[in-house]
Amino acid sequence: MGNDLADVLIVGAGPTGLVLACDLVRRGAAVRIVDRSLAPPRTSRAKGPNARSLEILDDLGVADEVLAAGSAPLPMLKYRDRLPVAETDPWADSAPAPDAPYDRGRLIAQWRLEEILRDRLAGYGVRVELGREVVSLTEAADGRHVDVTFAEDRTERVRYVVGCDGAHSSVRKLLGIGFEGTTAEDQVMVCGDVDLAEGALDRTRWHQWFDEDGAVMLCPIPGTRTGWWFQAGPERDGRGRPLAPTADGFRRLLARHTALPGRALTRAELLSTYRVNVRMADRFRAGRVFLAGDAAHVHAVAGGLGMNTGIQDAFNLGWKLGLVLAGHAGAELLDTYEEERLPVAARTLDLTSERLRATLEAIRRPGGGLDAAITLDTTGLGVGYRWSSLARVHDEASRPDETPRHDKAPRHDETPRHDKAPRHDETPRHDKASRPDETPRPDEAPRPGDGLPGSPQPGDRAPDAPCLDAVTGARTRLHRVFAGPRTTVLGFGPGSAAVLREVAAAYGGAGVRTCRVYASHESGARSGPGAAVVDDEGHAATAYGTGASGTRGTDTGTGTVIVVRPDHHLGLCAPADDARPVHAYLRRLHGAGRPRNGSPALVDAVRKG
Repeated sequence: MGNDLADVLIVGAGPTGLVLACDLVRRGAAVRIVDRSLAPPRTSRAKGPNARSLEILDDLGVADEVLAAGSAPLPMLKYRDRLPVAETDPWADSAPAPDAPYDRGRLIAQWRLEEILRDRLAGYGVRVELGREVVSLTEAADGRHVDVTFAEDRTERVRYVVGCDGAHSSVRKLLGIGFEGTTAEDQVMVCGDVDLAEGALDRTRWHQWFDEDGAVMLCPIPGTRTGWWFQAGPERDGRGRPLAPTADGFRRLLARHTALPGRALTRAELLSTYRVNVRMADRFRAGRVFLAGDAAHVHAVAGGLGMNTGIQDAFNLGWKLGLVLAGHAGAELLDTYEEERLPVAARTLDLTSERLRATLEAIRRPGGGLDAAITLDTTGLGVGYRWSSLARVHDEASRPDETPRHDKAPRHDETPRHDKAPRHDETPRHDKASRPDETPRPDEAPRPGDGLPGSPQPGDRAPDAPCLDAVTGARTRLHRVFAGPRTTVLGFGPGSAAVLREVAAAYGGAGVRTCRVYASHESGARSGPGAAVVDDEGHAATAYGTGASGTRGTDTGTGTVIVVRPDHHLGLCAPADDARPVHAYLRRLHGAGRPRNGSPALVDAVRKG
C-alpha cells in the first residue's frame, strides 16, 4: 500500500475531473487525478462551454485562454436538397449585460479545453497520471479513508474518491450504483473530426443539410485551418441497421447530401457512433466516494449541456470538499452535493429530451435546424438551488439547528425520479424581472431581506456587476471580487459596516472575504476590512435588489448583508441590523472561524487584469 495519503483521488481526466482538480488544488488539498488512457484523450465530443461554464473557467483563471483559443457561436446555414434555404443566428438578439457579461458560450474543441485545464493544473504542480485504471474501491473500517486498487495490483489509500470517468464509469459500477434510463437505438448519429479541402465551405457558418433521407452537419473547429466537426445520420445496411463510421462512409454521406464531392473530405479521425442515452445514477454519493459528470448522468446532446453540467457538478463539489478537508465545515456539508446537483441533473435530462424533440420536429421542415435546441435555459445562467438547505432566508439561518425539508428536491435516501427536479417554471432564469412567479403574491408580504421584485434569492446564481475599486479607482466587477476559493460577504449600505468588521475579525483567516459595496452618493472614508467597491453606475444595487439605500425589500434599516458561496450562488440575504443569521450561516460553512492545526491553507488563484 502506498505511503502518500492524498486528500482526493479524481478518476477521469476529462473536463469534469480537470475542473475539480484545479478547484481543489488551489484550496491546498492534496489531489491526484488518474485516467486509464495511455495518452490524453483526443475525442470529437463537446463543442465548448456555455455562458455559466465560462464564468467558472473565469474563476479558475483560464477564461482568457479559452476565449482566445475558441470562437463565438456561428450563424447556422440550413440546406434542403443541397440548396441553402435559411440562415439563422440564435444569438442575434443576445448581448452581454451588466449582471451577465458572458451572454453566450464559446466554440472550442474539447481536447483543446482539456489541454488548457491540464496546463493550469500543472502550474500547481499536479499532473494527470495516465494508464492508471481503478479496479477496486473499499472504504476503510474506520470510515475515514478509501482503499483504491489499480489494475497493476497496487493499493493506495485516499480520503475521498470522485468518479469523473464518463458514462461507462468504472467507479459507479464498482459502487453498484444503478444507472437507470433508456437508450434510443433508432436515434443514431456518426461523428468525427475531418479535414475539408481549403475553401470548400465558408468557415464563418455552421452548415446543416437536413433531407428526408438523412443529414450532414459541418461546423469549423476553431484554431484549425481546414478542420471541421462532422455529424451525420449513419449509412445503413440492407436491413436498416446503422453501419459503423468510416472515412469512406463520411465521403459518401458528404456527396449524397451536400454539393461537395466526396474527395473534398481529405481526412477523418476520432470516428464514433452516438446513440441518445437518457440515464441518471440512483445516487451521487456512496460514503466517501462521489460521482460527477457523465458518470452520474447522460442525456440527449441537444443544447450542448453534457460537458457543461459536469463542469458545474465539479464547481459545486469542489468548495464543499475543500472546506471539509480544511477542517472548517462538518462532513454533513458534503450531503448537499447530491441534494443540489441531483435535481439539476434530473431537470437537465428533461430539458435536453424536450429540446431534442423540438429539434427533430423542426428539421422536418425546410429551414429547420439545430437552433431549435438553443434557449435561455441552455446558457446555464438560470440554474439555482432555492430548494437547498444551504439556501437560507435570514430568519431560518438564525436557527442553525433547524434544517428545512423541501419537496422540490429528493431526499438523500430515496431513489431520484426525473419528476422530482424543480419544474421548468421554478428554475430561476436570467430574465428574472419578467417572471411573475418570483413577485410576492398579494397575500404574501415581502420579508426584510427579500429584495425588490425580481431580485435574486438564496440559492440563485450571484449576479455580476461592473464597479470601481474603491482604493485604486480601477474598473473591476463583482465576479472578480468573488474569484478564488473563498466565501464572500457583501455589505450594501452604511449599516453593513459593523457586520463586515465582525465577519472579518472572526473569519478572515478561515476562507471568508468581505466586500463593502458603496453607492456612488455615499460620502466619507471608503475604508475598512476586506475589499471595497463603488457601485458607480448602480448596477450592483439593481442586480441585488437593494435600491439606492442599500436595503432590500420592505426593511427600513440602513443596509443589507449578502453571503455569496464560493461557487457564486447566494447563500443568505439578511438586513444589516441583525448579524445573527450571518454568523449562523458562516458557522455552518466555516466553523468557529479558526482553521484547525495542520489544515491546508487556501491558495489564491492567479488572476489577470
